[in-house]
Amino acid sequence: MFKKLLLSGAFAIPFLFSAQEETAKSEPRISIIPSVGYAWRLAKMPSGIPKETKDYIKGLKNGLNVDVSAYYHLKGNGAIGIKYSNYMASSDGRLTVQDINGGTVSGFVSTKDNISFVGPAFMFSNFKEDTKHKLYYDIALGVITYTTKTGSVKGTGSNLGLEANFAYQYAITNQIFIGPKLGLTGGTLSKMKYNGTTVNFGEDEREGLSRLSLSAAATFRF
Repeated sequence: MFKKLLLSGAFAIPFLFSAQEETAKSEPRISIIPSVGYAWRLAKMPSGIPKETKDYIKGLKNGLNVDVSAYYHLKGNGAIGIKYSNYMASSDGRLTVQDINGGTVSGFVSTKDNISFVGPAFMFSNFKEDTKHKLYYDIALGVITYTTKTGSVKGTGSNLGLEANFAYQYAITNQIFIGPKLGLTGGTLSKMKYNGTTVNFGEDEREGLSRLSLSAAATFRF
């Protein structure tokens, strides 16, 4: 009886060590990728506007860009997950507008803009390859939402949006990578609500939400 147990154990031990080695070598299946950086809105500046107005709009055309993605790695180099990003900008300035009587009205205004995106995403990477130099690109399709507030006037609008990123990262460990990321977000609005009232934009008046971003990204693998 004991001889049979010892004999079975002798055969089983190599397989146990082999299973432990396979577990140790198994790749992480989850990647969490946060990033923070700067972004520039790509919509064209209106022509024929006063310098004060132009300076005011410039302040809203660039701002802080943060995002976070979570991916589950499939077999091969693909991964599926979800992405969230947020762009924030603000500007203060003096605006001059025309009133209903044809006269001009000038005043100091302060505006805060926020553009958020959320949606399912797909990523392709070389994370599983035995190299310190990591590359990935991802693409997401979801909902892009714009919120702008000037004084007591709040405008909101949502539409279908697209986001794509390309990044290079250096592997500090097998679980942590860091590096720069270039991103592009696309979307437009044909209508918005201002304090509950819907305003439809003409073909040449649509609100362009597209932006280009440059960020520092970190990948944490589990």
